Amino acid sequence: MAQADVLSVNTAKPRRPRQVSLRDVAREADVSVATVSMVLNENPRISRATQTRVRQVMKKLGYQPNRLAQSLSGKHTHVLAILLPALRHAFADAYFGELLSGISDTAQRLGWKVLLEQAKPDYIKANKHVELFERRYVDGMLLLGTSDSQAYLSDLQQINCPAVVVNNRLRADGEGNNYIDCDHVVCDYAGGAQQALNYLTQLGHRNIGLISAAPDISTAWEIQNTWHNALIKLGVEPTDEWIADGHYTEEGGAAAARQLMKSDTHFTALLAMNDKMAMGAMAHLNHKGIKVPDEISVVGFDDLRHAAFVNPALTTIRLPLYDVGVTSCRRLLEKVKGKDKPVADVLDTHLIVRESTAMAAK
Repeated sequence: MAQADVLSVNTAKPRRPRQVSLRDVAREADVSVATVSMVLNENPRISRATQTRVRQVMKKLGYQPNRLAQSLSGKHTHVLAILLPALRHAFADAYFGELLSGISDTAQRLGWKVLLEQAKPDYIKANKHVELFERRYVDGMLLLGTSDSQAYLSDLQQINCPAVVVNNRLRADGEGNNYIDCDHVVCDYAGGAQQALNYLTQLGHRNIGLISAAPDISTAWEIQNTWHNALIKLGVEPTDEWIADGHYTEEGGAAAARQLMKSDTHFTALLAMNDKMAMGAMAHLNHKGIKVPDEISVVGFDDLRHAAFVNPALTTIRLPLYDVGVTSCRRLLEKVKGKDKPVADVLDTHLIVRESTAMAAK
């Protein structure tokens, strides 16, 4: 029976205890997470009494900050995190590719590395984005594809993590009247939309449909608001039927064009919020035998590399996405190195006229 006794022994490995986080220390010491972070970094602004209390709590809870990365390079880890949205194929998307190229090229040139993460719901819920900074794996974060509904920026602000929102800014009220106080580098979407609409109206267009997307992203709201106001100034009152959601994809753009062309309004032009939707719209129009630009003009946003090679070549608003990546990386490094000045850079956009636009059809 000795053999049975051996077989009954529980050989399962014990569970590893959960790591104590900065939040745990802050809660126990009755201070903010930012205060704990400053104690770890020996910030002189924190009183001796508070420092002593926090360090006693760290010892009591067994908190072990990760100093390995810092020890390799002194004061900084020389690593920046890039948080991408939880989208399929985000890493292969041409829009994100331009931004990532600008960031990574700049970081490499200045001797820094980048860490790519996707801000999936489970990732954020588990506070992995906070731990990246708390455990000193990274010195700061660049946030791509953010929307007004995403609250994780406030998590980073609470722990004093240097962060820059890339090609967006966040609205506080959903109407664009107030913006959340966050560092950002963004293209001038409103200015670009105004250029597109000025050009189309000069060509005689008045019935201009809008292929929109993501109403909880401020840059999309800025385009729609500019489009609406421009038409009102012309004495045209667009209704909800003048807008169709293209979901930022080619397939969505085709579906949006199909929806708009079924309306009672005779559209002579379509403005799409990105090039992919514009190309999808042109594909649908071509399939239906509607000639672009003879019967309807189409304008996009982005000026992605292949926009010049579709048929007809796409008139679009050129967004300096690579430069936004470069500037965002530089501004974040300035913040990491102690520069306190707020970041609110807006980069110019430009109308690129190609073959998808013409005088309004009679």
